[in-house]
Amino acid sequence: MNNRVFLIAEIGVNHNGSLEMAKKLIDVAAEAGVDAVKIQTFNADKIMIYDVPKADYQIKNTDINESQYEMIKNLELSEQIHFILKEHCFKKNIQFLSTPFDLDSLNFLINKLNMSTIKIASGEITNAPLLLKAATFGKKIILSTGMSTLGDIEEALGVLAFGYINGKENGSIPSRDAFKKAYYSDIGQKYLCKNVVLLHCTTEYPAPFEETNLRVLNTLSQCFGLSVGYSDHTLGITLPLAAVALGAVVIEKHITLDKNLPGPDHKASLEPKELFKMVQGIRQVEKAIGKPYKKPTSCEIKNQYITRKSIVAANNIKEGEIFTEKNLTVKRPGGGLSPLLYWDLMGKPSPYFYKKDEMIR
Repeated sequence: MNNRVFLIAEIGVNHNGSLEMAKKLIDVAAEAGVDAVKIQTFNADKIMIYDVPKADYQIKNTDINESQYEMIKNLELSEQIHFILKEHCFKKNIQFLSTPFDLDSLNFLINKLNMSTIKIASGEITNAPLLLKAATFGKKIILSTGMSTLGDIEEALGVLAFGYINGKENGSIPSRDAFKKAYYSDIGQKYLCKNVVLLHCTTEYPAPFEETNLRVLNTLSQCFGLSVGYSDHTLGITLPLAAVALGAVVIEKHITLDKNLPGPDHKASLEPKELFKMVQGIRQVEKAIGKPYKKPTSCEIKNQYITRKSIVAANNIKEGEIFTEKNLTVKRPGGGLSPLLYWDLMGKPSPYFYKKDEMIR
């Protein structure tokens, strides 16, 4: 990532299983000026048992008679569609990303789609086999940390560090102790700093503002020394802008063509006009962040003369007359004797004759 905030439009499963809808969402994201779009790659049979219950937000936003397995199964995208979407992103000059939820999907993204960056979802932060395999490929990893403690994150980073260090061919045996050792090693930290971005996230759709805790961005940065970003599930665009002001270098936000479409994530997503406003706002915020030291900027310097003040004669002052509060005052413009010297003049004789409003020399 460079100094420009990396903006990810999360299509997720908001394509509703439709190739054409997915392509329209890519078009919307590209027009809004984001850097990447992201989908989700999974095989329902490999990521859940049949009778896993739905989350509350899924119950509210989907067919109540449809199980989570059935819902997820209907949202799978074929390998062919992945290739088509990646090519469509290439034509639109926008990066294509995806989140794998099982090992076969990860292998497909790396070995067939040649992905350079892998996004790991919050729910997979304890999925050590997936984390380990992702790191052995040596790719960039964006790791969401929703529902996690600092300890959970450290353990996940340990798995990644071990994978980066050992790669595909090394015979080192994975274990919790080995992961911890890799995390605390200099080489492990070097790999993590080079390859991993942590995303703060509140895993609820929509997420309550009072449970978002954006200050965690600073905590993650201080605790782990890695680049940090924010995956936003709140309504609107306010919090992504605030996160950028707090130092987020990656912003991820769900998008939809229409919040009223059926599906688990549409209501917590941005429609096209909202996405455009968010991108515009973030680009303005990142320009405004600037440098950490305080000094007059180039646009301010030209205004110093007009807006600051100088010591001037409150009325005509004769040569030799004693300066007092009655014959000295402070008025615009600047450029003359600084008002900081006002008291230094008191009680001293005037060396010149001054007309009213003339600057004291």
